[in-house]
Amino acid sequence: MEQLHALLAELSTEMKDRGYKPQTKVVLYDLDEEEKERIVLGHSEKLAVSFGLINTKRGETIRISKNLRLCVDCHYVTKFISKFADRKILVQDVNHFHHFRDGVCSCGDYW
Repeated sequence: MEQLHALLAELSTEMKDRGYKPQTKVVLYDLDEEEKERIVLGHSEKLAVSFGLINTKRGETIRISKNLRLCVDCHYVTKFISKFADRKILVQDVNHFHHFRDGVCSCGDYW
C-alpha cells in the first residue's frame, strides 16, 4: 500500500508541474483545500490505476471496473496517466466504458 501512495504522490507532483489543479469541488465536506486534495488523491480509481502500473508490464492495458460514476478529477488524472505512462487504460463505470489512450478519453470528456 505504501508503494501505491508513493506512486500517486509522484504522479501528483508531476501533474502539478504540468498545470494540474485537483478538482476538490467533488469533496463535499467543509475542509481546507489541502485536506480535500489528500482525499481526492486517495480515490479508489487512482489507487487501482497505480496498482495496475506497479503490477503489469510496460505497454499492457490496465482494466478497471467500478460501480459508481467516475468523478471529474479521476477522469482528468486517468487521462494524464495514460499519456505520461504510455498506457491504454479502460475504465467501466456505472454509465460508460472509458478508453484512455495518449491523454484522450473515448467519451470526449462528456460523460
